[in-house]
This record gives sequence, C-alpha cells and structure tokens, in this order.
Amino acid sequence: MLVNMYEILEKAKEGKYGVGFFNAVNVEMGRAVIETAEELNAPVIVGTAQVLLPAMELERVAEYLIPMAKKAKVPVCVHYDHGLTFEKCMEALQLGFSSIMYDCSTDSYEENVAKVAEMVKICHAMNITVEGELGHVGDNEGSGKLENPSDYFTDPEMARDFVQRTGVDALAVAVGNSHGDYKFPPKLDFDRIAAIREATGLPLVLHGGSGLSDDDFRKAVALGVHKVNIFTDIDKAGKAGVEEGLAAGAKTMMGLIPYEIAAMKKVVAEKITLFGSVGKA
Repeated sequence: MLVNMYEILEKAKEGKYGVGFFNAVNVEMGRAVIETAEELNAPVIVGTAQVLLPAMELERVAEYLIPMAKKAKVPVCVHYDHGLTFEKCMEALQLGFSSIMYDCSTDSYEENVAKVAEMVKICHAMNITVEGELGHVGDNEGSGKLENPSDYFTDPEMARDFVQRTGVDALAVAVGNSHGDYKFPPKLDFDRIAAIREATGLPLVLHGGSGLSDDDFRKAVALGVHKVNIFTDIDKAGKAGVEEGLAAGAKTMMGLIPYEIAAMKKVVAEKITLFGSVGKA
C-alpha cells in the first residue's frame, strides 16, 4: 500500500526501530526492495534522488514505483530524495510521490527555513510528507566533498528552531556521515545524534548509510535515527549479480535479471533486518 513517510516513521519512532530508504533507478531495483519488504513483512521507503535522474528520469521512476507501491502487501512510501529545486519537487508531487526531501542545506539558514516552510505548507495540504536537512552531508568524492566536514555538522539548538519554524516531518542530519563509498572508517557523533533527537523529537534521517558498520547502525537507530538511506550497497550488489550471471553462462539480459535481483534482495534483507523493521508492517 502506498503511504506517506509519517505513517511509517511515527511507528518506527514508537517502536524504536529503523526503516530503510532504498533508491531504485530501474524496475529491477524496485522489485528487489518491495519484494523483500513483503517477504519480511516490513515497511519500506523507496524512490530516487535528483542526482540520480540522469540514470532514469523522474516520470519513468513514477511509472514503475508508484503502481508497485500501491499493490504491495506492506506499507511503502515513494520518496523523492534530495530535491534541489522547487520545480522538480513540484513535478514529484504531480507524479504521485508520497513524500519529498527539499534539500536547501547549502543555502543560508534563513533561506533554508523559508523555502522548506513553504514546501511543507504545500505538501501537507496534499497529505505528502517533507524531509529537510540541516547542516550538510557531503560526498566522499566529487564536487560535494567537504574539506572540513565537522564545520557543517547539525547544531542541536538550531535544529530545534528549524523544526519549529518549518514543520518538517523528518530531519536529515550531518553527524560524520557522507554519501558514497567511505575512504576511511567514518566516525559518527553519537552524542550529537542524541542531542538533536532530544531537541526536536522528530525521526532523524541518516544519509550516506552504505559503508557504515552494523554497530554504527544499531547505535544510531537506538538514539533516534529512524530512516536510513542506502544506495551504493544495492547498486554494487546489482553489478555483482550481473557478473555472477555472466560467469554462470547467462547469454542474454533476460537471463541476467534473476541474478541481479537476487543479489540486491540479499543486501536489502540484511539492511531491513539490521534496522529492526522485520515484522513491523
């Protein structure tokens, strides 16, 4: 069933477990995520991000993910992540996404507040949830790399003000996490996570989940992180599945698909189990 993010994360907050958000830039990824969630009777969040649109444009993603979510036996939120422009966020709403992240984290604080508050008013009128970001989660490589990441960590008191003034449903935090493959073992600021949760009362979101240790995840979830973003891990698993299929003698794309999906489903199942959402649907 298609639901918004609030319906999933409020239960996660009450039950003290995490829910995975998995980007799905093709049908096979969407199948791997939703089929695994059904098999484990777990709620799940699936979607895409603006940076991934070159791989599959937003309209195409909506065409396969939204019908799959509606038919699912478990709650599925279809989320547009890291929406960087007002226009693309509006397109996601029109296409039927049930949740969006409006990422204004690189703007000034007051601009971030004003723009996200406006988006919240629009979305809440349509029963659509909004995730904001305070601080800035950079990339481990590329143009988003931050020279001194700690300069951009989320401040708990500023987070309190941000949440009160915007009305967001979930808050993405910068606490030592980064997008993509980690070059060195990350060091999450768990005290900061606890302080932000105490200040806001909201479900927190951890971006850059691929590459963190199991203990990192468990501790973050226990402290108030209830949405964990995963892409790199399942993206790499899909590639590994294709390679396995080729080694096994598959001669066609159709022959490779079962290997691709099976490899991604294994990773999705591991994450859902780790986050504690098995049987929570």
